[in-house]
Amino acid sequence: MDIHHLTKLANNIGAFFEAEPDKTKAARGVATHIRSFWDPRMRRQILAHLDEKQGEGLSELVLTALRTHRDELTPTK
Repeated sequence: MDIHHLTKLANNIGAFFEAEPDKTKAARGVATHIRSFWDPRMRRQILAHLDEKQGEGLSELVLTALRTHRDELTPTK
């Protein structure tokens, strides 16, 4: 999948959780959504983008979610 599309999807998820005043809960919500609804290929690709391009184009909340919950988001297969 195109990384620009994944970035847009991730930022849309982040925008939804921005309303949560507790940013720790918001980051957890983003990570939980991505883990639950994105297939492993998508998760691998967004994490590779985080490593290779420092997550260029991703919102601060999404970056926090990916960095904080990386272990949970990394596919095992």
